[in-house]
Amino acid sequence: MPTTTLRIPTPDGHADAFAAFPDGGGPHPGVLLYSDAFGVRPELAERARALAGHGYCVLVPHLYYRHGTAPLIELPEHIGAEIRPAVIERLMPFLGELTTARFLSDAEAYLAFLASRPEVSDGPVAVLGYCIGGALAMRTAAAHPGRVAAVAGFHPGFLVTEEPDSPHLAFPALTAEVHLGLSTNDMAPEALAEVTRSLEAAGVTHTCETYPDTVHGFTMSDTDAFSASGTQRHWDRLLALLSRTLTTA
Repeated sequence: MPTTTLRIPTPDGHADAFAAFPDGGGPHPGVLLYSDAFGVRPELAERARALAGHGYCVLVPHLYYRHGTAPLIELPEHIGAEIRPAVIERLMPFLGELTTARFLSDAEAYLAFLASRPEVSDGPVAVLGYCIGGALAMRTAAAHPGRVAAVAGFHPGFLVTEEPDSPHLAFPALTAEVHLGLSTNDMAPEALAEVTRSLEAAGVTHTCETYPDTVHGFTMSDTDAFSASGTQRHWDRLLALLSRTLTTA
């Protein structure tokens, strides 16, 4: 299937991104995929290819493009538990500078870019994310309720924070159907209860499911957190969500 690297114009420059498209035919529905904190790498490219194989045009932007093209740091082929803290420590300054205002400006550019591509059909798109990308997906869907029909977050983090712009505070703006696939240690019980309460109060069609026998990062096969059963459940839930909300050719 066709894949390419792209440069997406944003108000702050150009964001590099990986994109995968279905073979032949089209146009096809668009999917915006946000990475976990480790960023764009072969693991995410393979995920985009897999989704393209199901009939979706998938865009995976480099979240930290303001600091250079991906990868900003050399990542090992396998991010084991013993090196994970050091890798996160090196990436945190980049993540810390991705303010909500900057991110929402980027999200608008990513959606506009998808809409401009001849491979992408008119109509709504889906947004999904992993780890911090789950929170970014929810922010994008809340900021573009007329454009986003489905949003999914897997082993998400930072959905409830102490900040005045915590993602959960924007849930009333959501019109997309939401699926959150959580591990057993993604969020404190109080935070999960607040997410569920906020979605219910907003009248959002949603499922919040804790996947058994998983830990944070369970879909990422290049980490020690990987769970084959959890990842399969993630695919089952994600593909069903996309099938319900997006129309494929």
